[in-house]
This record gives sequence, structure tokens and C-alpha cells, in this order.
Amino acid sequence: MTHGTAKAEGKNPNALITEKSPYLLQHAYNPVHWYPWGKEALTRAREEDKPIFLSIGYSTCHWCHVMARESFEDPRIAEILNTNFICIKVDREERPELDSLYMKAVQMLAGTGGWPLSVFLTPELKPFYGGTYFPPEPRHGLPAFKDLLHTIINFWHDKRERVEHDSEEVAELLRRSYQHKSPAGAEELSADLLANAYEQLILQFDTRYGGFGAKVAAWSVKTPKFPLPSYLSFLLRYYHRTKEAFALNMVTKTLYGMAQGGIFDQLGGGFHRYSTDTRWLVPHFEKMLYDNAFLARVYLEAYQVTGTLFFARIASETLDWVMREMRDSEGGFYAAVDADSEGIEGAFYVWDPTEIQAVLGETQGEALCRYFGVTPHGNFERKKSVLYIAEPPDEVAEDDTIRAGKIKLLEARNKRIRPATDDKIITSWNGFMISACAIAYQVLHEPRFLDAATAAARFILQRLRRDDGLLRRYRDGEASIHGTLEDYAALIAALLDLYEASFEPQWLHEALRLNDRMLELFWDKADGAFFFNPARESELPTSIKEAYDGPIPSGNSIAAQNLLRLAALTGTKDLENRAKEIFCAFRTVLEESPLEHAQMLCALEFYLSTPTQIVLATEHREAVQPFATELNRHFLPHRVVVYAHPEVTELEIPALVPLIKDKIPIHGQPTVYICENYTCKRPITELEELRRVVSHDTY
Repeated sequence: MTHGTAKAEGKNPNALITEKSPYLLQHAYNPVHWYPWGKEALTRAREEDKPIFLSIGYSTCHWCHVMARESFEDPRIAEILNTNFICIKVDREERPELDSLYMKAVQMLAGTGGWPLSVFLTPELKPFYGGTYFPPEPRHGLPAFKDLLHTIINFWHDKRERVEHDSEEVAELLRRSYQHKSPAGAEELSADLLANAYEQLILQFDTRYGGFGAKVAAWSVKTPKFPLPSYLSFLLRYYHRTKEAFALNMVTKTLYGMAQGGIFDQLGGGFHRYSTDTRWLVPHFEKMLYDNAFLARVYLEAYQVTGTLFFARIASETLDWVMREMRDSEGGFYAAVDADSEGIEGAFYVWDPTEIQAVLGETQGEALCRYFGVTPHGNFERKKSVLYIAEPPDEVAEDDTIRAGKIKLLEARNKRIRPATDDKIITSWNGFMISACAIAYQVLHEPRFLDAATAAARFILQRLRRDDGLLRRYRDGEASIHGTLEDYAALIAALLDLYEASFEPQWLHEALRLNDRMLELFWDKADGAFFFNPARESELPTSIKEAYDGPIPSGNSIAAQNLLRLAALTGTKDLENRAKEIFCAFRTVLEESPLEHAQMLCALEFYLSTPTQIVLATEHREAVQPFATELNRHFLPHRVVVYAHPEVTELEIPALVPLIKDKIPIHGQPTVYICENYTCKRPITELEELRRVVSHDTY
């Protein structure tokens, strides 16, 4: 089931009816005269001198649905909006730059943010008032939406100069907030930035259940509690660098807690958005593609570090869910799954004992109820239970009874009314999942993961690339919207990961080509680092240059890592220098708020290390696989790997990667060259020697 247009008998559609976004189509039959963001709406606002009411959300947003039912479907509220405002609806997943800019504005104006995002703009697109969800009647300190609208209208007509003044002040604050540049004579970047972040993570760690957040007690944190995979990625790299045992302990406790909790879909695989409690028990039930890509990768990295099979299993089940339920027939990955079904959040996922026993019978049903903590009283609404591992056996292994019961329960659950799937395909989110699948193939050696990564990469390059660059969104046969920095950076990272998984030269070619285009479109020639959007897209009050790593890492963070990987592969010093410029441009925010830039710190950790260049030379591709498998068994966050084979000379790989020149198989045997600063150690032709060298970090 996918999101479609919310049709209504006897109602005429508004201007959203021709859009492809499932979120916009949900509002196409509202009595509000919605416009998509674009020239028509913005021109009307200027010509009619009306304020803009900008509503930003996404298709799986629970409170977006609530505000739509309460306000946007109310003809009386619609009349107020239609008479006095130009109303614009935006899907935040299609236009992340609008969401980033106006979310920051609302946080300045109201001190909080979230979705639905409700912003009032001048015709020049400068914000002067904003908030999130507004109820139809006064509630919890929030004004009734219709009362707020009348207040805004009165201000617009009676205190216009005040509105103009306030909006210009907000616009100026926004401009300043995005002014990041390298200070003259900046000090050398140091590992102190990493240590500072580590100390702050210790202070925010939930020692009882794992996870991070502001402390409410010595042992626990505030809710809701998010997975925050970028924190975990940073800690794994910090552990690799320092061997601080507590860094690894924070990761493993968090990964166990999440995987055993209700935030993980115990039957179908995959992670829900966040936990509403400290125990990871009751989630907000929507599932996002990017969350599952980042979490699968962290579980794979933790498996490399610890050898714990449970982590490999959770990564595999997560990616299997994605491949089973989130793939287009041509290979692209869908965006999200809603939290609600039948109008009730979580209804698809929860159980009571009678439902389980009806599927499994009394004996097996009782065993599964004990295992998953299902009781007559329940742990959720309506005496239902969210499944979690209540009685974990040794190492959380599943016996035959549990495995067989899970299969039967999943089959029964699949007959329920499913939550809607947002089936748009977003370039950057697909990049994240391509990376996860490519790394899963390297670590777990399961061809289905490589096949999925390859199909998705081909889909994006065929369907979402034009002569002038990438597009962001594909749905229902249409590709549209110029790609952002995030789209380029995520796809470049994915292609590099896919190259290291498959050793197909085309992926390295494509990564280098896209990186050149990204530098051309987004690089700030004056102050360094990348803009969010190409310079040509200048309708907004300010250019956006951002490094904040939220649930989705910033484009600058991903791009910095890409530049360093490409520099290590190609020996191009300019690429390394560009990465350094990014770190220097954002140095102040890295020092002031390191945990808001955890992915950037992962890239900085790479920069502060000596990358290892590994060349696998062979005459027959199959012969080198055992050596690649041994390398992939280990967590080596600073390595780059390139494949040397007679066929690559035809594709000019030696010209792109001079390191492989003269790297040949010795005596016809697969040969591994391990190099630092392009100086290589003694070639390795024996698998056992490679195992010894890599295991002891003697490279």
C-alpha cells in the first residue's frame, strides 16, 4: 500500500493535484487553495501583496496528519487562509533546503521546531512568525489555529512596518548563522576536538539502557530517545584510535538495547523512528530508509570490531526488510513507511496473547509470548503489546521454536491492513542504502546485498541524472527537482563503497565525475566548504552553508570524507586541502557543539590519521576474493582499496589511481600491496600473512 491522493466526494482538487509527492497529494483535496513551492505561488504573493503561509511536513508524519484533519480539512479555516494568504505546501523530503532554512527560523522565533512546520513569510520570503502544530482550539499553551490566523492578519494590515522590521531581523540572523569560513592563521586541527566530543558523549550516555540525551538522572536520559547512529560511528572510530574501552562499551550496550527493544521490528526487521521511553520499548512506529541504512552500517561495523554474530544478524534482518518491502521493481529504494494503519499508530505491529495463540496454538504461543513480553495487560495502548526480547537466551540466539514462531506470526501480520509506504525515491537516501548494502556484502559475503546495491546505483544513474547534474526525486515515472549537496555527496560515497565491494571500475569513474561536478556547482570559492544548493538557485533570503549532522548527516560532512578517500586513492593533494578547508570553515561550531557535528568528526578523525592504501593485484578476479574477505573482516576505517588487473588498463584506472601502476601479481599469485603515503611495504602473497598483518595492526 502506498500513499495516494486523498480524494473526497464532491470536492475539487487544488494545485497540488499535479504533484508527485505522496505528502502533497494527501492535501490535494483540502479546501485550502494550496500551491506547491514555485514561481506561480511566489509571483502571486508579490503581486497581491499577501503574506505566505508555508506548511512543511512529510507523508509519514503523525502530527501532520492530525493538523490536516483538524484544520486543513475545515472549510471555515480554509476560507480564512484562502482569503488572506498565499498557501504553500512543501514536502520536506523533496526540498530539504527549505526545511533547513525555515526550521532554523522557527527555532529562532519560537524556541522549538518540528513537523508540521508552520511559517508565515513576507512576499520576499522572509519569515516573521512560526511554530509547529497548532490545534483547532486552545490547548497545552498553544493558541487555536484560527485565532492565530486572525492575529497574523491584523498584524499584517495594522503593524506592517513592525512585520517588515522583524522579518528583516530574522533574515539577517539567518544570514549570519550560515556564514562559515576559515579564519586567517587558524591553528592546526588536532585530536582535542575528538576527545572533547568523547567526553561529552560520556556525560550524555544512558548507563542503564544505552543511548544518549540530556540527563534527567545519573542513570537515564530524557525521552524521546533517538538511535543517533552518527554518535555510534564516531565512538567506533574513537575506540579504534585510542582503545578507550568505554567508547566501545557505549556502542555495544546501545546496539544490544535497541535490537532487543520494541524500536526494532522483531518480526519483520528494520528500525522504527525513535523510542518514546528510555528502555527502547515503545517506538514511534514510522520507518525511514535513511535510519535503517545508517543503523545497518553501524551494526556491521560493530560486528567487525567485536565479532559478535548478533550484530551481524540484526544488520542482515534490517537490510532484508528493506529489500523485501522498500524496493521499486527497477531497484530504487522507497523513502518511508507510515506509523499509522487504520488511523491508529502502531496497529499493524502490536499483539495480545489471544492473537498470538490463535496463530501458533497454546504451547508455542505461550513460548513466544514469554520471549516477546506479551501479557494480558500489555505495554501499549488498548492492552496490546509491542514485541521486544523479554527473556533473551545466551547471546540472544533464537532456538527453533522461536524462529518458526516468528515466521508464522509475520505471515499472519502480513494479512493485516498495512501502513502506507511513501514510494518516492530520493537520490541521497538511496545513496545511504547503497552504501549499507555494499558494505554488508563486503562484511557478510551475501551476494544479494551486492545485487541490491548495484541495481539501485544503476537506477539512480539512469533515472535521476541529466546532462547538467543529478535530480533529487523520482516517482511515478517522473524525475524532478535539482539535486542538493546531500544528493551528490551521498551518491559519491555510495559509488566508492560499491567500487570497493565489486571492484567494477565504472563505479570509481562515476564517483570521480560526480565529485568534479559537485565541486563546480556547490563549492564556496570565497570562504571554502560547500553550499547546500547551487548558486543559481537564489530565490531564498540567504545562501545555506551547513554542517549540522542530524538524523541525516550534512552534505559537508559526507563530502569531506569523500574528498579524503578520493585524495588517498588518487594522490590529489587539492582534494585533501578542500577537506581541510571544510573542517576549518566549521571549526568554531565543532568546538562549541561537537555532538551536533558527529559525522563531521568522523571525517576529521580520518583526516588526522594516516590513510592506508591497499592494492589487490591479480590475474583472475576470483582468486583475490579470499584476500578481500580477510580485509573486510576487520574494522579499518582509514583504508582505501583499489583493484589492479590487466583489464583496468583499458579503462584508464592507472591514470586515475597512479598507485596501482606497476602493482602486479607476483609469480602469478594474488598479491596484496599495503601502502602509506604511497610508499608500499613488502608485497603479501600468502593469506595467512595478510591475516597476521591486519590482525596486529602492523600495517
